[in-house]
Amino acid sequence: AQENRAVHAVARLMLHGRIDHIQTSWVKLGTEGTQLMLQGGADDVGGTLMEETISRMAGADNGSEKTVDELEQLTSAIGREAYQRTTTYGEPSAERRAVARENAATGYASTGKSLKLLPLDVVNSR
Repeated sequence: AQENRAVHAVARLMLHGRIDHIQTSWVKLGTEGTQLMLQGGADDVGGTLMEETISRMAGADNGSEKTVDELEQLTSAIGREAYQRTTTYGEPSAERRAVARENAATGYASTGKSLKLLPLDVVNSR
């Protein structure tokens, strides 16, 4: 964990002004490892879009999905605030945030329940 934290911290320093965000993967590093990376230079958590199985198939020990509440607990435990973002680090619309929270609440990834999708006009307007 110390080596990973050092790499994230050095990346933050060396890439400042060239790359604005440093992402860490909770799937690869687990909750505690991710918290250490966020305290050491990372400012983004990856592996949050859908059920993640590739890392587990490759031998990772950590889970394959986290709920929105679990992600918020992960960051609040270290005094950081979690927020949803767009792919380009913009702020998603209220409707997008609501749909994401609703999909997370259904347990879509683990249950196979129907995923609610945004209408194309909403997606294209952002």
